[in-house]
Amino acid sequence: MGVPFAVGSCEWLVGWRDSLTGARDRRVVISDDGHEVAEEGSHERQFIVDDSWSNECERVVMAHFSSYHPTANGSPVPERIHAMNASVKLLLIVREPVTRAISDYTQLRSHATSTASLPTVPAATSHRRFEQLVLRPDGSVNLAYRPLAISLYHSFLHRWLEVFQRHQLLVVNGDLLIQDPVPQLNKIEQFLGLEPRIGRHNFYFNHTKGFYCLRNDTADKCLRESKGRRHPRVDPVVVTKLRKFFSEHNQKFYDLVGEDMGWPEE
Repeated sequence: MGVPFAVGSCEWLVGWRDSLTGARDRRVVISDDGHEVAEEGSHERQFIVDDSWSNECERVVMAHFSSYHPTANGSPVPERIHAMNASVKLLLIVREPVTRAISDYTQLRSHATSTASLPTVPAATSHRRFEQLVLRPDGSVNLAYRPLAISLYHSFLHRWLEVFQRHQLLVVNGDLLIQDPVPQLNKIEQFLGLEPRIGRHNFYFNHTKGFYCLRNDTADKCLRESKGRRHPRVDPVVVTKLRKFFSEHNQKFYDLVGEDMGWPEE
């Protein structure tokens, strides 16, 4: 689906790139008074404060955990958000780390291909396979490769939980959000204390793109063409190696949030 959600007037979304939070052209904002679906432009790598909202909790923020750890504009982002609104509710969307890393690689490769002629972008960047980037010559996992490093969710999340209480955070399973968005959105409604109004009539499955798109009374809306890119085939041996590597780190994440996401370990 690839749509980041900021739900309610006092709730903010935080997440990782390619965990369904990077769809810059679509942000779904569901208001407290009637779940009205609206679109907002967003900027993936900025700490966003939208002052266009008129009620007392008028700010919508999308802050990527990994991009803003530990600071943005010289000030720690969790503290900045807490200072702005200590009672804020946070929605955290996460995907299975290896899948997220492959998605990140796919996006970066696409961008590198389109900018390979620029002097600052090596032409070879877009031609290196995922397997070559994630493993060192000795076969060990290459955490210097950023798409892998930022899949270590616990290393970033603990920083936020030093500032906010656990009950202020709802962890949304991004993989389930792709497969069947309505149950995940219903959990969000319940977390926010909203009357349940989101249903299957708000979505339709786009067979060309391979994910769900939004539907309202006036139009059907999907993400732009660059979203929902087909992932390259990755050697299953490498996928297994990475999943075994991440299993320990995933467990640390589960311990932090008090929830087992059920991600495969091989």
